[in-house]
Amino acid sequence: QVQLVESGGGLVQAGGSLRLSCAASGRTLRTYTVGWFRQAPGKAREFVAGISRSGVSTYYAASQKGRFTISRDNAKNTTYLQMNNLKPEDTAVYYCAARNGLVVLTTQYEYEYWGQGIQVTVSS
Repeated sequence: QVQLVESGGGLVQAGGSLRLSCAASGRTLRTYTVGWFRQAPGKAREFVAGISRSGVSTYYAASQKGRFTISRDNAKNTTYLQMNNLKPEDTAVYYCAARNGLVVLTTQYEYEYWGQGIQVTVSS
């Protein structure tokens, strides 16, 4: 199985940018489809973005499309989430997750492996 560790979170002002990283260990990340999710206080965990095994196909939630970019470097066993033009409503704990299937899915229950999460706070 694969272990996932997120990094790159923190505090940023509205309009700023952050790049989250998700490093994998235990197994090569190239065998997994990867998704990023987030959970704000008092809210359900929601899909943010996903990327296929090869990195050719990417998917975004409507509210992030155009602001966020997901990518992966299979040689480095790492997935990235570049977040631009951040808004206070983007404040949440962000999680990366991996699944064995070929298809990027937006439901958290389809993902077998999860990182511990990392806090992103956007101040107004």
